[in-house]
Order: sequence, then C-alpha cells, then structure tokens
Amino acid sequence: MEKNKLKEILQNYKNGRYNLEKVLEELRILPFADLSHSKIDHHRALRLGFPEVIYGEGKSIEHLKEIILELNKRYKRFIATRISNQQAESVMKEFSDLIYFPQARILTKKLLRKPVKKEVAVICAGTSDYPVAEEAAITLEIMGIGIERIYDAGISGIHRIVSQLKKINRCKILIVVAGMEGALPGVVAGLTGKPVIGVPTSIGYGTNLKGFAPLLTMLNSCSPIVVVNIDNGFGAAFFAYLVLKK
Repeated sequence: MEKNKLKEILQNYKNGRYNLEKVLEELRILPFADLSHSKIDHHRALRLGFPEVIYGEGKSIEHLKEIILELNKRYKRFIATRISNQQAESVMKEFSDLIYFPQARILTKKLLRKPVKKEVAVICAGTSDYPVAEEAAITLEIMGIGIERIYDAGISGIHRIVSQLKKINRCKILIVVAGMEGALPGVVAGLTGKPVIGVPTSIGYGTNLKGFAPLLTMLNSCSPIVVVNIDNGFGAAFFAYLVLKK
C-alpha cells in the first residue's frame, strides 16, 4: 500500500471531505505490490475471497519466481495456471512447499487436505478433454471446494451419464467439459435441472474448428446454461466458486 496515498485518504476523512463509505471504497482498490514487471493485486483476496491468480503461459522463469515469491510469503494458498513442466521444474527448485499438477498445468502450495463435501461435479465428455476438466477440478480443490469427478461420459454412450445421475444431483453446480460438437452440457442440464457451466474444448476433427463449433453449440443450447471460453477450465471453476461463496 502506498503510504502517501493512504495518508491522503485518511486526511480527507479527518477533514470531512470523505465520508466512511468513500474511505472504504478508496481502500478497496488501493493496495498492490509493484515488482516493476508485474503489479500484484493484494486486495483481490478481499474483493473475491482468493488471491490474484498467475497466468503462467509466456512468462519468463525469473518473472514467475518473483511473482510466486511475493504470493508465497503472504498467502496460505495461491494458483499459477498454464504452467509448463519446464517452468514448474525451475520454480520448484527454489520453493520446497509447492506442488505441480501436470495434467491441469497448475502450480500451487501443497494441499494440506482435500475438501470432503462434494459441492461441484466436473463432468467431461471424453478422455481427451481430461486436461481442461482437471484444470477446473484442481482449481476448485485448491479453493476448498469438494469435487465429484465424472469423466468419459459423452453423448455417444449416453447411458454412462445416466448411471451417474444420483452423484450428480447431490452437487450444487455442474461444470461440463466437451469438445467435438459440444452437446453434453445441454443434455446434462436437461437431465438434472442443476446450474450448468459449459466448457467447450478444442478437441475434435476439422469442423470442430479448434473449439468454435462446441462453443456455438453450447451458446445455442435449448437448456439454459452459461458458457465460458474455449479450454477455460479455470474460468469455469472460479465462476462456480464465486457463486457458491457469494
């Protein structure tokens, strides 16, 4: 937090130029750590209930190390997404308390224990969609949300999802990951009546168009669902977390 800015806010409050609501609003957006190459938003934990998440793809190893050092010394948990094996190996040489999930491409602090109560079901259509589903599932587990995993249950064998309906219906929110034509989220929403977050993946043959075809299918679903961007398991997980917590 910048000391001069804080003094200015408090002086304005003392002089009557700011009321209490204005002070709280100013403080809500104030603090961040300036690392020159990155500005770490330390107030995000207050606004959203979780620290700023690092997007690792394209970042240099040195920048990643500095950002993780800043987060690691302040928080009991944090998330770095889209981290490659090479990035993880380099970073973990300097931080003994980190763990890497290669399928999800997530780097985080070692989990003390997994949450027991399963509030979100992560459902994926095919084994090829597994990395995106795991990005969603691991993200939520780090955030303290219990997960019911139901994998390889696409519409080409619809009995596979029907057989899991009891487990699915015990959950509050469903994240449904699918490539190819992307029909599974609409089907699941129609079968369950639960809130469904659809995640299109770039898995599929030519006219899948790297995820654009399933994205359009989900957006045009007859069953009411919400949809995140292509391959965005993290985005689906964070949205589910916000809904559950707020």
